[in-house]
Amino acid sequence: MTNRSSVLPRLSWPDVWGRRLDRHALSTPVRDGKPADAVAAMCGAHAQVLSAAEVSIGLRVAGATRSDIRDALWNERSLVKTFGPRGTVHLLPARDLPLWAGALGALPPSPNSMSADVRLTPDQTDEVVAAIAEALADAELTIDELTAEVAARTGPWAADPVMPAFGAMWPRWRQAMHLAAHRGALCFGPNRGRKVTYTSPQRSLPGFQPAPAPDALAGLVRRYLHAYGPATPQQFAQWLAAPRRWATQLFDSLTGELQQIDVAGSVAWVPAGDTAPAPVPPHGVRLLPYFDAYTVGCHPREQLFPGAAARRALSGGQAGNFPVLLIDGTVAGIWHYHRSGRKVNITVEPLTPLTVAERRDLDDQVERIGEILEGRPQLTIGAVTIGGHA
Repeated sequence: MTNRSSVLPRLSWPDVWGRRLDRHALSTPVRDGKPADAVAAMCGAHAQVLSAAEVSIGLRVAGATRSDIRDALWNERSLVKTFGPRGTVHLLPARDLPLWAGALGALPPSPNSMSADVRLTPDQTDEVVAAIAEALADAELTIDELTAEVAARTGPWAADPVMPAFGAMWPRWRQAMHLAAHRGALCFGPNRGRKVTYTSPQRSLPGFQPAPAPDALAGLVRRYLHAYGPATPQQFAQWLAAPRRWATQLFDSLTGELQQIDVAGSVAWVPAGDTAPAPVPPHGVRLLPYFDAYTVGCHPREQLFPGAAARRALSGGQAGNFPVLLIDGTVAGIWHYHRSGRKVNITVEPLTPLTVAERRDLDDQVERIGEILEGRPQLTIGAVTIGGHA
């Protein structure tokens, strides 16, 4: 019997890191690019910590600052803040929102660990999503205002404070909040003072509708594999927080559009014909912030976080909880910054001594972080004493 890996195209791990760095614009930031272009290339920017998303995007777009990214989000509206992969807050390109809503809205329902008396029934879920869409059609509402509107359109059961969350009890309807975003009924609006608001994506994207699920899912697989491939269905499932069996069936349905490739003896998938190594080997020093897309999306973890990096920069096996020092495509330390006025105090903890060239690259990267955050950076090389982000 022929060993199928012996007839597959082959890439080494340095080839893979070079491809991923290049496609994330981390080898060379894009010149004359827009924030939305960078966000599209990385399949969404995690934005639970908005300043981290600003750094993620700024590192990939030459000359971009946090003001440019905020302008793209709130004025130009080329970015949308919403619930993306894994139900977490992301910035997504407005032009791609139909694809994202079509794909995320088609994911299998997640298991609900809450007791039966707390859960929404399927009919109640649909009723809540419809109420959210109606309430936000021409408004920007705080969470309390949205609770009142949803309850008025459904019934007092929706506002019952029965959902444990962050040491408090949330109203029952909030179980459907992420789903409402995935179905295209909700996104974030600009803050009202210190209060978060929600609105409808229809307000800035007239005529917006989720794309048909089969086309959207196929498109999302292709984009994921372009940015993070070679990858397996199981890794795609982890990125989306979707069932592995479902992801395997999805990949199987796209066999004409995908192909297998050998990476140092392991078989993974790429878009058909996309088998070439990067134009340049992996190189350079980067300071990636909390939950950067590269850190969260790249697999396998033991290759991205080699040796001591796994012990120092992963949190229970989860990536993204620590900002990471990236050298030649893999994690080689952690870092943290603290802002005081215009001063940005940056502490970097390398796991091994830096070479002269790496230290020079690090100094350049610190300056770039300062530019993105519109502050004056100051570097300290030493132990990072701040724990991981929850």
